[in-house]
Amino acid sequence: MNSSLKYIAGYPQHLIEQVSSLIENGRFVTWFEKRYPDRHQIQSEKALFDYTMDIKQRYMKKTAPISKVLWDNKIHLINNALGLHTYVSRAHGGKLKSKNEIRIASVFKHAPEPLLRMLVVHELAHIKEKEHDKSFYQLCCHMEPDYHQLEFDARLFMIYQGLKHEDRK
Repeated sequence: MNSSLKYIAGYPQHLIEQVSSLIENGRFVTWFEKRYPDRHQIQSEKALFDYTMDIKQRYMKKTAPISKVLWDNKIHLINNALGLHTYVSRAHGGKLKSKNEIRIASVFKHAPEPLLRMLVVHELAHIKEKEHDKSFYQLCCHMEPDYHQLEFDARLFMIYQGLKHEDRK
């Protein structure tokens, strides 16, 4: 199996074969760029925070606040993830204070906006649902009806990034 296909290893064989065929025929990059011709303009952490808070305000008003939303250069390399939600509790003056932080892999600074939105939705859902279970995915789909397709496409974006990097060598 092509090493770039590791991102979609758990998907049905017919999908893997379609992607593999596009790669082998040198058409994957063009196909992906046609599917997603535009990249989002959210480059600063303030813009990412505001973007995340807009989605949270629309769908999850009554959930715990978020203290930080960051671009993270190390996230996918260390955790084999594209985003992380962290929850930290600290004793402060006799009270327990908790902070929610969301980190998005920096590689998504240059992604199509729907893929960034899917990652933000995924990490926001973890504020309410800690496990990747039925309730978690129902919440994701409530916030983003195309969630499952976009999750697959985010994996395709990782393949795209790898192929684009190989082209530059």
